[in-house]
Amino acid sequence: MQKAKMLFSASMMLGLIGATGTALADDRFTSPFGPDDQIGAANYLTSDVTLAASKLISEGKVYSLGMEISRDTPAFAPRGVAVTVFSPGQSGNKTIGSNAGTYNDDMFTGWLGVGTQIDGLGHLGDHHTYYNNNHAEDMVAATGLTKLGIEHVPPMATRGVLLDVAAIKGTKRLEGGYVITLEDIMAAQKAAGTEIRKGDVALIHTGWLDLVGKDNELYGTTEPGLGLEAAEWLANQGVVAVGADTWGLEAVPHEDPSAFFPVHVKLLAENGVYILENIVTRDLAADRAHEFLFVLGQAKLKGAVQMIINPVAIR
Repeated sequence: MQKAKMLFSASMMLGLIGATGTALADDRFTSPFGPDDQIGAANYLTSDVTLAASKLISEGKVYSLGMEISRDTPAFAPRGVAVTVFSPGQSGNKTIGSNAGTYNDDMFTGWLGVGTQIDGLGHLGDHHTYYNNNHAEDMVAATGLTKLGIEHVPPMATRGVLLDVAAIKGTKRLEGGYVITLEDIMAAQKAAGTEIRKGDVALIHTGWLDLVGKDNELYGTTEPGLGLEAAEWLANQGVVAVGADTWGLEAVPHEDPSAFFPVHVKLLAENGVYILENIVTRDLAADRAHEFLFVLGQAKLKGAVQMIINPVAIR
């Protein structure tokens, strides 16, 4: 299977490369949790929130929300991953030690924003200004972020809510470029029989991930996703993270085709809300599992911007 190229993302990068500007201080990016805050909406994760979410477990059914990734996984250009396996010191069928032991080791080469992933708060900004008015010149280094790195994200064990927008629109898969409106979110919330609350993780089902392996080209050149109004409403409810079964969460092309991922800026930089991409929501949607315990503990790679993840839902 030939890997699809993310043509839209690459062209957007090239088209906006000249739009430069100096870092700025902006009240939009100021954290309500103080000048030293690096975890944003994760501050809403309390023991009470976790305890309440644990009581949603009634069947003990566990859902893997992460997709399998490989060299063939379509990703935002120029990202990709590869695993190389070695059997050190064992060429020619050699063994090690008196017990003739053998072992394999592996080397990962690639980007951390491939497949199911979490976007940290240092991922997208405005004029090189990121969450809590952290400026690129003070935090971005080739060896890793010195602030807002993925290692600061605390474990998440909270209520997850599935918003099945595909279902309320009467389709198995939303069309590429479809903008999910606030009205859609409210209708999906009503269909779920619950309301989004502070500390929740909201997951949106669009059906788009089903294209992977079937039509990687279409999957990677467009996608349905959140509009700005819907994203702002979710942030105002106090969600910790918003995820979807799409590669970029927001509609591509967006409501303003000239803007560079404005929903990312709205959630990450302005509100400290994490973004979860390529979440496998199909089984939750098939079971109509709208409320569940959501659990995520990402690798704490110091200074990383993003991380490949495999969160789980338990109901």
